[in-house]
Amino acid sequence: MTIFPAIDIRGGRCVRLAQGRADRETVYSGDPAEMAGAYRAAGAAWVHIVDLDGALSGAPWNLPVVEAIAALGLRVQTGGGLRTRAAVERALGTGVSRVVIGTRAAEDGAFVGELVQAHGSAIAVGIDARDGRVAVRGWVDTAGGDAVELARRMDACGVGTLVHTDIARDGMLTGPNFTALESMLATVRCSVIASGGVGGIDDVARIVDLGKRRPNLVGVIVGKALYERRVALADLLSLAGAG
Repeated sequence: MTIFPAIDIRGGRCVRLAQGRADRETVYSGDPAEMAGAYRAAGAAWVHIVDLDGALSGAPWNLPVVEAIAALGLRVQTGGGLRTRAAVERALGTGVSRVVIGTRAAEDGAFVGELVQAHGSAIAVGIDARDGRVAVRGWVDTAGGDAVELARRMDACGVGTLVHTDIARDGMLTGPNFTALESMLATVRCSVIASGGVGGIDDVARIVDLGKRRPNLVGVIVGKALYERRVALADLLSLAGAG
């Protein structure tokens, strides 16, 4: 099980948005690379970076910051505004290990299939859902269809990793949506990373336990719980047995 500390970047700063709402922003650091360095020092092997400016604008804004973080020696999984092949390849050129396609995946499965053919396991799909419906364009539009059906389509076109986020839980520290997560795990064969709602070590322990029963659950993204010091990253890494 991989623990992915989350770094959400907006305006060059580390922030968290409650339920993805831009008007409910909390700033935690002015230096995302410094934050990533602290996570690396604590033992993390991966970080999950979201370019919120990119997600809201439709094109990546913070790739120089992403590149600086990748240069620290961390494996980086990143998304936000990656809606063209050129944008995807620019992101991959920064040295990241994996890019996450969200909006464009919900709208154009053929686009994702072409990327998988070209870049294999470096392509993941983010399925961000509210009440089972996929949210797109920075989570402001829920016209993306049924989340489980999208997961099924992405699995069928060869995507190796899905990142599943329950928007209603994201940034709320109230615990993940395990019902929705289990439904997705039962639907696909590919790997799934859980995201949204982790409030402390008990939530991660439950995810680790679920991963023993559902081996395609391979990781969990933790953001606000780390920023708010509700849990120590070293404790999560120890619990999960891997970085």
